[in-house]
Amino acid sequence: MAPDPLLGSGADRNTTLQVCVNGARDAVQHPWLSADATVVADDAARAIGLGAQEIHVHPKDAAARDSLAGDDVARWVRAMRAACPGAPVGVTTGAWAEPDVARRLAAIAGWTELPDYASVNWHEAGADEVAALLLSRGVRIEAGIWGGAGLEAWRRSPVRGECLRVLVELPDESAKTVRDHVEGLIAHVVGEEPSIPILLHGEERSAWPAFDLAVELGLDTRIGLEDTLTLPDGRIASDNAAMVRVAMGRMPVG
Repeated sequence: MAPDPLLGSGADRNTTLQVCVNGARDAVQHPWLSADATVVADDAARAIGLGAQEIHVHPKDAAARDSLAGDDVARWVRAMRAACPGAPVGVTTGAWAEPDVARRLAAIAGWTELPDYASVNWHEAGADEVAALLLSRGVRIEAGIWGGAGLEAWRRSPVRGECLRVLVELPDESAKTVRDHVEGLIAHVVGEEPSIPILLHGEERSAWPAFDLAVELGLDTRIGLEDTLTLPDGRIASDNAAMVRVAMGRMPVG
């Protein structure tokens, strides 16, 4: 089998660092959480220049709300690719952007600028249908696993083995609980798909502890304004690039 261009090859594959540039946050929370795709793309480009290899972005509409509409997805994916040529670009398919499954599927079917991959949250209604549609269009799948319900739904999914990777995603929780939570989820994922890559990340209080644990365990990981607004010392990060700079300093060299 030829090496996957998004994953590399087996034991020789380096840990992937993804920058998650905006998320579902309100634009007023940080100056770089803009409704302007070119502004966010400029920040993403600096993050890529500092060592991040991939981009995860939430396309926005004119009111800065998460959107799955074809025009919005195209505008944001094109902006990222123009600013960061060669870097894989992924988007969300979160149900909060379109709660109705039929309308969510219709929106995705209308995408004209396809991302390299898309995250699908398996605790959400319609996950199998969304994933199957994306795969039929040549878009790879990141399987978002937040807890037991999502894990069980993914375990039963007919497309489980076709996923690019599993996102083991932690909620905003104390650093003291991160390792136990992660080890339990990973054990179940590996029990089902022993060779599937895992990207571990947290949110707010768990973001940097999860990042450090991912580095320790040799897992893929991500950092950015979607997951946290702060640096490990508690200071507000100036932008995504500042977080990637700190993250690279916490990763092994070579």
